[in-house]
Amino acid sequence: MTTMLVGLVTNAVSDESRWPGWLGWLQEHAWFSFVVLGVAMAGLTALLAGLSETRPPTPPGRPEDGAGPGAAQVLRSLPRDTAAFTDRAAELERLVGSVRASQERGEGLPVHVIDGMPGVGKTTFAVHAGHLLSERFPDGQLFVNLNGHTPGRTPVQAGEALASLLAAAGVPTQQIPVGDDVGAITEARAAMWRSRLADKKALLILDNAASYRQLEPLLPGGSGCLVLVTSRKRLVANEEVVMSVDALPPDHAVELFVRLSGRPADALGRDVVDELVRLCGCLPLGVSLLAARLRHHPSWTAEDLRGRLVAARDRLGELRAGERAVTATFDLSYRDLPPERQRFFRQLGFFPGTDLDPHVGAALAEVSVVVARRHLEALYDDHLIDEHPGSRYRLHDLLRDYARGLAAEGDSMDHVQAVQRVCTYYLAALAVANGHTVRSGAAVPPAPDDTSRVETPVLESRADALSWLETERANILACVRRANGLALYDLVVRLAAAMAPFLRQAGPWDQAVALHRTAAEAARHTGDQRARGDALAELGVVRRFMAAYPQAIEALNDAVTAYEAVDDRRGKAEALNQLGIVWYLTADNEDAARAQTEALALYRELGYRLGQANALADLGMTHRQMSRFDAAVEAQSEALAIYRELGDRYGEANSLRDLGVVHCLMGAYDLAARHHQEAFDIYLELDDRVHQAYALNELGVVRRLTGDIEGARTAHSQALTHFTELGERFGRANSVRHLGVAERVTGDAAEAIRLLEEALDAYRELGSRGGEAASLSELGVARGIVGERDGAIEAFQRGLGILRGLGDRCGEAEVLNHWGMLLLTSDEPTAARRHFGQALTLARDIRCPLEEARALEGIGRCDWTVDGPGHGVDSLRAAVTVYRRLGVSASVDDIERLLV
Repeated sequence: MTTMLVGLVTNAVSDESRWPGWLGWLQEHAWFSFVVLGVAMAGLTALLAGLSETRPPTPPGRPEDGAGPGAAQVLRSLPRDTAAFTDRAAELERLVGSVRASQERGEGLPVHVIDGMPGVGKTTFAVHAGHLLSERFPDGQLFVNLNGHTPGRTPVQAGEALASLLAAAGVPTQQIPVGDDVGAITEARAAMWRSRLADKKALLILDNAASYRQLEPLLPGGSGCLVLVTSRKRLVANEEVVMSVDALPPDHAVELFVRLSGRPADALGRDVVDELVRLCGCLPLGVSLLAARLRHHPSWTAEDLRGRLVAARDRLGELRAGERAVTATFDLSYRDLPPERQRFFRQLGFFPGTDLDPHVGAALAEVSVVVARRHLEALYDDHLIDEHPGSRYRLHDLLRDYARGLAAEGDSMDHVQAVQRVCTYYLAALAVANGHTVRSGAAVPPAPDDTSRVETPVLESRADALSWLETERANILACVRRANGLALYDLVVRLAAAMAPFLRQAGPWDQAVALHRTAAEAARHTGDQRARGDALAELGVVRRFMAAYPQAIEALNDAVTAYEAVDDRRGKAEALNQLGIVWYLTADNEDAARAQTEALALYRELGYRLGQANALADLGMTHRQMSRFDAAVEAQSEALAIYRELGDRYGEANSLRDLGVVHCLMGAYDLAARHHQEAFDIYLELDDRVHQAYALNELGVVRRLTGDIEGARTAHSQALTHFTELGERFGRANSVRHLGVAERVTGDAAEAIRLLEEALDAYRELGSRGGEAASLSELGVARGIVGERDGAIEAFQRGLGILRGLGDRCGEAEVLNHWGMLLLTSDEPTAARRHFGQALTLARDIRCPLEEARALEGIGRCDWTVDGPGHGVDSLRAAVTVYRRLGVSASVDDIERLLV
């Protein structure tokens, strides 16, 4: 089984499928200040930043340098500068002068478009200029290859490039817009990208652009950013500075040749060198290759090299003159390679991706990693391949095309076999990476049987694995597309399953949707129903992450059907549990409980303990949403016991936190505080600041309800600091709301309104109905205090409508109590008593003692007001009894003063 779908409630940072589920709960059940399970918005961060054994998860947004979006994260991804750069003084002076003048005048920097024919050195020029200008752009220097003219690759879509740029800039994946409307999503991502760089001084190189339409959404909005674009086409717009890079002047081409050949100029013969550079069109790429040939053959003279080049041009007579000039230099360099290196070079032409390391080279050519590294270094020395940071290599587009042409001259099966080998390598390497990133006890797609001789990279930690996955993501997805085009459907299915855990946590999810759709169709071709079920189940999970609930339900139902066809009970159980989560999020609570109960029964039949714990935890949350608190405690307690049995610390911590929520709702504040503290201590041990912050918020809630307002304010302020630094918007909204409640309780209604309106705006932007309802309820109270009666009632009405739609009866009871108190203070005791009566019925039905006490107090005060002092005493004394049991001493004192 390759699917790893587990339920919503539990937990673990290492179990990536659960994080966005927590987000759903947070968004849908943020009522009554008990928003504790909020991993998802910042979940990616802790996952990608790693846990205790990796980089600290402080900055959510996949901080690659240990700095998150809330910190000063400096991004530097320029390729290395080249020693082969020759004099382009005029072009450099024009570019640097343009930038300097704009900055000195305080003007916005125009886009600089560098165009020219293939091989003329556009990218080299842009990278060299980028390094020269880097100090003027301290907030980062980024390089993006748009594959506009890369053989075998489709141009990068603007939306895909934006997702990568946003992630690199520290935006948590869950905050990057996703959806099926490509145009709308691209526009939304572009707006976020512009906002991200609004006040920055950054340099962005957009290399190999196909069209202005492709690059326009990537342009920063701030005036302090410099964009350099390279393209073979003339991309003209009014605000651009167009810089055409031509072939080198003959003198400069000769100078470059002499420098790279390692020979004295007078030993070469000026006339011969003049002809050599002319024969290769004075293009830097061709000149570099020719000079390298001479450098590697000390016995050759320049005349020998000229004769070989002329012969190569004669062999390529059918090509156009421009093509022949460059290709002849390629051909000469290629034929000069030893046979084994020629074969290695040809195999590079089969690689579906863009850049590769020695491990990929070894898989392509069926050699050891040591041999592959030797070949790559030699090809780099021969100027047949470029080196990029991290010991990675890539072919220039022209050389890639040449290698593909050489490869096409051989057996057509060579292509298929090379793709099979590199896909098999990636499957083996993914198995190693998943071993570090997937939660203990969860199903991991196994390595293929035929990988015993495959050399995989050394990945010693979670951080190593995540870094490797991010680096190879685009290449693996390109391999999936190539394998699908070659009808290698089994490899498509297996690669999609192996990439699923990473894509769940790292996104972007629209990319994952495309992958799993492809895998489901590939499985249909092979007739493998189990594999089709896995792909559909993954598709359903990702659709849930995107809040595309109807599509998620459709995919998961199809997965259940596929699993039933082959009697795969574990697959069915996991798909059912995921269906339960979706129904929970849509407040279809009875359907959710039914699906989770059926999943639990299947897990028990199979003896799969982790699945049992997950289903129980999810079922406990469903019971809590239905205000079935006793059932919630029973299910969550059993889940907790299993997590402890399995040694699953994240499962344990999250179940403890959820139990704390339920016990707080039930009025068992001491027990709730103990559970939250235990959960916090585990998160501290795991170095997970995201969960620490959520636990702090829950501890703050308990402190406020038991009268420790300063302690509550301290906890919420600490959580707010964490969330702000982490860039975790949902958690931050919760902290702001909690602080607003604290201000209201201490009498500063104006500040409370300000904070609650800030939280309300954030929840609406995030699409959190539960958070919106909680903020509206508290806003109603605060507005009532300052005399805004109509505004208060409007807030109560809207909040009540949301809560009833969610099936949150405890939240409904609280709003009714707040509304009743507003009516009572507005001299409408009869109407107020009706609201308190409804709240009392709800509170007793669901066993929510705090709201029961509030309703009893309200009824008693209404009776006292209507019928005179001495009436309503029984209700008031009953309220005191409940308050005293809960430890809410302030309310006890208020009522006793009234009775005295």
